[in-house]
Amino acid sequence: MTLIKSISGIRGTIGGKAGDTLNPLDIVKFVSAYATVIRKTSPVGSNKIVVGRDARISGEMVKNVVCGTLMGMGFDVVNIGLASTPTTEVAVTMEGADGGIILTASHNPRMWNALKLLNEKGEFFNKEQGEEVLRIAEAEDFEYADVDHLGKYTEDDSYDQKHIDMVLNLDLVDVEAVRNAHFKVAFDAVNSVGGVILPKLLEQLGVEKITGLFTEPTGDFQHNPEPLEKNLVEIKELMQKGEHDIAFVVDPDVDRLALFCEDGTMYGEEYTLVTVADYILQHTPGNTVSNLSSTRALRDVTNKYAGCQYSAAAVGEVNVVTKMREVNAVIGGEGNGGVIYPAAHSGRDALVGIALILTYLAKKGMKTSELRATYPPYQIAKNRIDLTAGTDVDSILEKVKELYKDQEVNDIDGVKIDFPDKWVHLRKSNTEPIIRVYSEASTMEAADQLGKDIMDVVYSMVK
Repeated sequence: MTLIKSISGIRGTIGGKAGDTLNPLDIVKFVSAYATVIRKTSPVGSNKIVVGRDARISGEMVKNVVCGTLMGMGFDVVNIGLASTPTTEVAVTMEGADGGIILTASHNPRMWNALKLLNEKGEFFNKEQGEEVLRIAEAEDFEYADVDHLGKYTEDDSYDQKHIDMVLNLDLVDVEAVRNAHFKVAFDAVNSVGGVILPKLLEQLGVEKITGLFTEPTGDFQHNPEPLEKNLVEIKELMQKGEHDIAFVVDPDVDRLALFCEDGTMYGEEYTLVTVADYILQHTPGNTVSNLSSTRALRDVTNKYAGCQYSAAAVGEVNVVTKMREVNAVIGGEGNGGVIYPAAHSGRDALVGIALILTYLAKKGMKTSELRATYPPYQIAKNRIDLTAGTDVDSILEKVKELYKDQEVNDIDGVKIDFPDKWVHLRKSNTEPIIRVYSEASTMEAADQLGKDIMDVVYSMVK
């Protein structure tokens, strides 16, 4: 059974029995529930929902079911076609819509698809809204429109350019500086929508040479779509030839951004946000936010600038955005390469990250590897603690918190223990009896050892 229902949406593999996988019957119920919530809660009242999708093989089928269901619920549908997640988010507000649905399973393999739910601001549903969708879907507590009130269907393929225009018009994006730098840029679009929009962005930024890998949006991913170094053999080999200044790698829906240096070394996904924040804070001092499992380097960079303060949020984009609003942050995001720049919009956006990083590189006049060397060298290790079913995970985390009470402890999302030169974060899974263990130190060996030391402490508690 792969069908996973959560407050952020529904996802699963294609094919199989109803209730077990992502299939037309479950899609209809879930979209009907979403439309019911939007009808009750949206202050806009435009009666429009935007739908965009990545290039997954199942995307056309899922799109047809979603759009038909929304029309059956009485909503007018604006289908923007193949579009990145941030493009769809931007389209919701530009269109004056009541909400939006993004059809993407992010970095999951080709057999997966998912529905991500947006409110009228083009932002993900909060916990309360998500829980209401789940409740209504389970109870099938929805009602369809009669023949005189069915929704209308339109297509609009203009939003890629509108999104690019928005990025190019940001105050801190300097197209002239990028053009004068004569950059040679490579990118890996993993056979999805990045192959459509990134060449347009790079060309309009004035990049001199553009080399794309896996640009055909077939949805038949030629490598594991998560932008981790072990999955990026081809772009690494290309960069090792020394013919490009920087490489950008995105996931299938283009909300995560990873970088390679001119010598073929990976910049480090955690440092995408750190670099953008460093540039932003030099021009617009203010507060920053990332989630608890992201690198400490963002805090270090923030502390360089007078009057600027770093805050941590619970894991999850909606939690980061909420915290950013709370502290009036000028930049934030997640360590998985997710850049959230409120001057653009409140969603992770690889296009914004690319434009700002190229501008910063142009102004610094440095090689990509030289810029990376200006930041603190941290490494994050990821482990997991497997527990037996029925184990009281909350009780274990409380004991860990008590044991390390003399350190800096944050318990807004699991337990994070900050030591002077390293940290470890324990989070329980919502779907299986495990605790995820993230740890960071100056070397991978030290980070992994810290994680394993904490794991030993937990195992001793459950014996």
